[in-house]
Amino acid sequence: MPQTDMAAMRLCGFPRTSWFLLLLLLGVGRSESGATTSSTSVILDPVSGQLRVTSGTQAGAVAWANFTDQIQKTGWSFLDLETNKAYNDSLQAYAAGVAEAAVTEKLIYMHWMNTMVDYCGPYQYQTQYCERLKSHIRTNLEWMQKQMETGEDPEYWHQIRLTLLQLKGLEDSYNGQVAFPTGTFSLSPFGFLLFQLGGDLEDLELALNKSDSRRVLGSGSCSALIKLLPGNQDLLVSHDTWNTYQSMLRVIKKYNLPFLSKAEGGSPIPGSVQAFSSYPGTIFSGDDFYILSSGLVTLETTNGNNNPALWKYVQPEGSVFEWLRNVVANRLAKGGAEWASIFKKFNSGTYNNQWMIVDYNYFHPGEGSVQQNLLTVLEQIPGLVVVADKSEELYQQGYWASYNIPYFEEIFNASGMLDLVKQYGDWFTHDKSPRAQIFRRNQTLVRDLESMVRLMRFNNYLHDPLSKCQDCDPLQNGENSISARSDLNPANGTYPFGALRQRQHGGTDMKVTSSKLFPDYGMVVASGPTWDEVPPFQWSTSPFSSLVHMGHPDLWKFSPIKVLWD
Repeated sequence: MPQTDMAAMRLCGFPRTSWFLLLLLLGVGRSESGATTSSTSVILDPVSGQLRVTSGTQAGAVAWANFTDQIQKTGWSFLDLETNKAYNDSLQAYAAGVAEAAVTEKLIYMHWMNTMVDYCGPYQYQTQYCERLKSHIRTNLEWMQKQMETGEDPEYWHQIRLTLLQLKGLEDSYNGQVAFPTGTFSLSPFGFLLFQLGGDLEDLELALNKSDSRRVLGSGSCSALIKLLPGNQDLLVSHDTWNTYQSMLRVIKKYNLPFLSKAEGGSPIPGSVQAFSSYPGTIFSGDDFYILSSGLVTLETTNGNNNPALWKYVQPEGSVFEWLRNVVANRLAKGGAEWASIFKKFNSGTYNNQWMIVDYNYFHPGEGSVQQNLLTVLEQIPGLVVVADKSEELYQQGYWASYNIPYFEEIFNASGMLDLVKQYGDWFTHDKSPRAQIFRRNQTLVRDLESMVRLMRFNNYLHDPLSKCQDCDPLQNGENSISARSDLNPANGTYPFGALRQRQHGGTDMKVTSSKLFPDYGMVVASGPTWDEVPPFQWSTSPFSSLVHMGHPDLWKFSPIKVLWD
């Protein structure tokens, strides 16, 4: 951001003007200075009947992918992926994975080295936890294969099979072994499936008694805000991912997968086109933030589970991992209630989140009356899912905020939050936690996209009284804001629980869409830790410079950009 912008009048710690005018309009696939572009097609050879990958965009291909890498320039790369409805769904799904790996293989390698290379790898493979995890995954895959073969609920299991075929195509393409499976196929438990299981693994580690679980008590995982502008002139939906800084190789993806609801004779799926923030080697968002052709925007923040008694519900049979249920619901649902009905089937009890489903079909700018079905909220823990229409509450208070603490009392109590409140106080309550209070105070300042971005990138922890931690030394804490900067907490400080200490963890992005951007799958996005009232993150000067971060910019100081698709 130019120095003149930093000196401008401030609101919520951000310049009141100027920077938003510098948004970069991205036509993805269009070559620009400083960007690396590539495209590929997956062709069905008419002679051999085999799939092959070729560069460029070829007419009649099974799948096409265009990729633009601007990570060094904007902090983002962009993938536009489409399949050809002239071919059957299974071939399309596999070819989609093949095409994606062909144009993103370098990023996939670097992201694997940055985030997953040591997870149950060659030197850890025989540990007791890794053996339990491998058995759990294999048993689950075998159980799902049986369900796909029974013919019961054909729409659901057809989408499960297509998703796994897409993952199979991704893995085969990366390994240079493209061969469309004509019958039953298998996936490696510790291959690219681990990329998809990132969120599920955090709970699987606890359920399967991993001695050194990655779970940090109180650790936030995302902030979200759904905001009605004054006079209901617009509805903005925004999301910040909170993650480790090693995860910051990012891809904004647009999938156009014209699948049918059934293998034979089905209708086109409502969510055939999806735009979402994602990662190399991951065929769903993971954050999660989706703009869907059905008219839905779906997003979540993680609640987790703090009640060990509930881990008994995490079983490999009779369940589908959260990432897969998420994909199926996004593809098949026409509305919020239907999305929740699909998602809560086969609850795995892993990656336990609060999901918000916004249905833009029910939003009409300027209309003052309550529209039911506009906002559906779902919360999941092992053994329990609670769903409710929260449209009226959204209209009454003008916003809905989500910040890693359960909203529903039944979920809050069952997940062990009462014990945390007794031990640590208001920090773990839904209405008095730091982000609850900051959202309540600052959401009134949101008048447009620009001020929404300010709020979602907000972190003025050194001067904000709501960022104080009374039991910490020092008192002000970088975790306690809308976009966390835990790396700025002193390493020698004193903290009551792990989330408040110094970590290579914080808000790693921001995404927001509106009723005007939504129809074209557009969004405003920012990459990297916030740098509003705090120094930008720089690997070479940080306490974490020795951590593997292949492909990353050294200095993460990127302004927001607007993503538009050709």
